[in-house]
Amino acid sequence: MQQHRIIVLGAGYTGASTAGRLARRLHREDVTITLVNAEPDFVERVRMHQVAAGQDLRPRPFSEMFAGTGVALKLARVTAVDVDRKTVTVTGTRPTGGAGAPVGAPESFEPETLEYDTLVYALGSGWNSQGVPGTAEFADELASRPGALRLRERLARLEAGQSVVVVGGGLTGLEAATEIAEARPDLDVALTARGALGEWLSPKGRAHVRKVFAGLGITAHEHAAVTGVEADRVATADGTSVPAAVTVWTAGFAVHTIARATTLKVTDTGQIVVDRTMRSLSHPDVYAVGDAAMAMGPGDKPLRMSCATGTPMAWQAADAIAARLTGGKIPKTPLRYFNQCVSLGRKEGLIQYVTADDRAVRTALTGRFAATYKELICKGAAWAVANPTLGLPNRRRRVTAERPLPAPTAKAAA
Repeated sequence: MQQHRIIVLGAGYTGASTAGRLARRLHREDVTITLVNAEPDFVERVRMHQVAAGQDLRPRPFSEMFAGTGVALKLARVTAVDVDRKTVTVTGTRPTGGAGAPVGAPESFEPETLEYDTLVYALGSGWNSQGVPGTAEFADELASRPGALRLRERLARLEAGQSVVVVGGGLTGLEAATEIAEARPDLDVALTARGALGEWLSPKGRAHVRKVFAGLGITAHEHAAVTGVEADRVATADGTSVPAAVTVWTAGFAVHTIARATTLKVTDTGQIVVDRTMRSLSHPDVYAVGDAAMAMGPGDKPLRMSCATGTPMAWQAADAIAARLTGGKIPKTPLRYFNQCVSLGRKEGLIQYVTADDRAVRTALTGRFAATYKELICKGAAWAVANPTLGLPNRRRRVTAERPLPAPTAKAAA
C-alpha cells in the first residue's frame, strides 16, 4: 500500500503538537508526515509581550525538535489550498534572520504543489485591526514574532516620559501593558478597554489587576472604544484623545484568509467548521485545529482562540486521524476550561479559575505564586511542543486504509 500522505499546515502550538503526536501514533512505513511552516524555529506566541519588552527567549529550532521523529519539516509559506483536488500550494522560504534574531521578509522561491491524503489546517491567526482607521498604518501588533520584534525596536527608541497606549483590555492587553510598564518605568503607559478593566474576572481578580496597574503607574481608560489611530495619539468614541508615541494593538485576532478562499465550510469569520474530532464537516480528509477551527465546547459554546483550547484540539485531531487510519476506537479528549493564566509582569500574576465553559468563579490566585504558576504553564507548553513524542506511550499501529472514513452526518458531528 502506498504511504498515506499527511500534511500539517502551520507549526505553532497546535500544528507542531499534532505532527508530533501523529508520529507517535503511526508507523513510519505507512505514512509520511510533512510539517509546513514559514520559519525554522518554534515561536512561543504566549510570550511575545516579553519579547517586545526586551527579553530574549530560548531558540527552539524545529530541526532539533523533530530530529528522529519521522516528521519532515518544509520551510515554506502556504499560498493556496485546493480541498477538492487535495493539493496545497506553497512558496519555499529562507528566513533572513537566524534563530532568535529579527526576522525580516524571507527570501522566496518558486511555488510548489504538494499532494495530500489527509490535511491538518493549523495556520492560526494574526492581529485584527477591526477596521479601525489608522491601525494598519500606525499601530504595532503582538500576534507574531516579527511584530513583537518591531515593537521592541520602537520601544527601545522611546525617551523617558513618552507615552505608550495598549489598545484592548483582554488577556493580551493586560500582559502587554504590565510587561512594558515594568520593563520601562520611565514611560507613560496607558491601556484603553471597551468595557471595564478585567470585567470578565472575579471580584478578587479585578481588584488584583487594579492593584498591579496602580503599582506600575498604568492609566486605565475604561469604556473607551478606540475609533481611530494616528501617529501620535488614539481617539476614543467619547471624543477623548489619548497621547501615544507608540500604540500597541491587542484588540482581538483574525484567522488567515486561505480557508475562506476554498470550498470548505467556514464561519463568517473564516474559521473552518469541525466536528467533535476536529474534522471538517464538508471535507472528511481535512482537519482543523487551534484558532483556525470553529469547534464547540461545554454548553454548546464556541471554544475561544487560545493555547488553552488549541493544544487539546491538536491531541483530539491526531488521535482521531490515527484511529481512523488504523481502524481503532477514537478517544475523546476533554475540551473544556480550567483557568485563565495571566502574567502581570515578571513578579505578579493572576490565575482566574473558571467553569468548564469559561465563566469566572470566585476563586483566584494572585501575586508571585500566580506568576510562578503562569511561568510553569508557559514552560510546560513549550516543552510539550519541543518534545513532541516524549511522554506518550508507544502505541504505533499499522494503517489499514488509505483514506479516512466518510464525512460525518450532522447527528454524528453533534
